Amino acid sequence: MDLKDKEQQRRWKNHNFCQSLGHALTGLKTVWLDERNFRFDTAAMIAAILLGIYLKLDLNEWLWLCWSIISVLASEIWNTVIENIVDLVTKFHSDPLAKKAKDMASAAVLLNAIFALIVGTIIFGVKIWQLFAR
Repeated sequence: MDLKDKEQQRRWKNHNFCQSLGHALTGLKTVWLDERNFRFDTAAMIAAILLGIYLKLDLNEWLWLCWSIISVLASEIWNTVIENIVDLVTKFHSDPLAKKAKDMASAAVLLNAIFALIVGTIIFGVKIWQLFAR
C-alpha cells in the first residue's frame, strides 16, 4: 500500500470515540428522517416502554422487551443499508438478484417484528390479564 492510499484510508478512519459516536448519531438521524418504518417502530417502542412502566415489568420482562425493541430497530437499519447498497450498485435499475437481496432484508425485519409481537403479547398479555382479573 503506497503513501497516498494510506493517507486516503486515514481520512476515512475515525480518530476518536467522539468522532465515531458522531457518525453513529448521524446515522440514526438519517434513518429517522428517511425511513417511515423506522419512525413507526420508534413510536411502537415508546408505547411499549410507557406500557411497561405502567404495568411495572420485572427485570426479565424488561430484558426481553428491550431485546425485542433493539432487534427490530437494528434490523430496520440493516434493511435500509442493504437497500441503499443495492440501489447504489444497480443504479436503481431492476435486477432479479437486487430484488432477492431487498426481499430477504425485508424478511429479516419481518421475522424480528414477529418475534417482538410474540414477546410483547406474552409479557403484556399476562400483565393485562392479571390487571383485569382482580
